[in-house]
Amino acid sequence: MLKGNYFVYITSNPKKTVLYTGVTNDLPTRLQQHFENKGNSSTFAGKFYCYKLLYYERYSDVNIAIDREKEIKDISRDKKLELIKLINPYLDFLVVSGLE
Repeated sequence: MLKGNYFVYITSNPKKTVLYTGVTNDLPTRLQQHFENKGNSSTFAGKFYCYKLLYYERYSDVNIAIDREKEIKDISRDKKLELIKLINPYLDFLVVSGLE
């Protein structure tokens, strides 16, 4: 069991028409990668310009984070939006810098 900082996150495109769920141990860097990859049709997030952060959860156990990512990926778009609105009721794009 790996211990550390792990993030399950949901990003969207600028028009908020597509949602992407992922997991990472470095959220600021991962978001930068999504931004740099926008328009790259070889990845889902790149193809649909999903680089704007809407939601994240932090975990200390990588296995729990991966399980949570799978759980979120399996729920409907409407349920994902309900989840996001629990902490981000207006679906504002979140700014993340230096999470530790």
